[in-house]
Amino acid sequence: MCVSRNSAGRLAQLFALLLATSTLAGCVTSGGPAKPKGPDPYYVAMYGPKPDEKFPLDAIDISKVDTRYLRQQVAYATHEPPGTIVIDTQNRFLYLVQDGGMAMRYGIGVGKAGLEFEGEARIGRKAEWPRWTPTSSMVAREPERYGPLAGGMEPGVRNPLGPRALYLFQGDRDTLFRIHGTTEAWSIGKAVSSGCIRLFNPDIIDLYNRVPRDSRVVVLQAQAPVNEMLAPMSTPANAGEPLMY
Repeated sequence: MCVSRNSAGRLAQLFALLLATSTLAGCVTSGGPAKPKGPDPYYVAMYGPKPDEKFPLDAIDISKVDTRYLRQQVAYATHEPPGTIVIDTQNRFLYLVQDGGMAMRYGIGVGKAGLEFEGEARIGRKAEWPRWTPTSSMVAREPERYGPLAGGMEPGVRNPLGPRALYLFQGDRDTLFRIHGTTEAWSIGKAVSSGCIRLFNPDIIDLYNRVPRDSRVVVLQAQAPVNEMLAPMSTPANAGEPLMY
């Protein structure tokens, strides 16, 4: 059978088109577009810079932070009323109890002093950009490090208490137990040698804004591992007093 020149040309074009189509199809995967690597932009924004603070804060690098220690709303079963702060030192979490069986959960770092207090207290004082003074025992233990700071350290980004501090009292007695920020973001989720209960700086600012003075605080030292249901989050200092940090 004879094939005209025009017919042969059309067949060649059709073959080339089919070949190109099959080649492209082989390059397409069924998994959809690749997901971007790195932290969730939602959390990147949450822990971004805070230029409007009295002492501007840089962004926190959360690329190596376990996501369970990032601020998030969770389902939390407790008999404590909304507005209560529950500190679970064993699992390195702080909960602010909310309505409807929910809580705002924050990752914490727990210092030596944080492991020496258990029970109930109240927030007797709140301070923005507080001063910090090492205790006499800290000065005696490490005089070269803390001796020059015995008179107190001015507020600022290098201050161990960070941008906010909540001071726990029992009655009118200062327990020397603090909830505060940190200059060591890497310590969140860990036990550390010094201090009380530390949060990421954006988290202590968030918590500070949510709780009034006299809020109830419960500190737990022996808790079983937690297994909450995560939920999308809606979004004057006594300068000379000895403070733990």
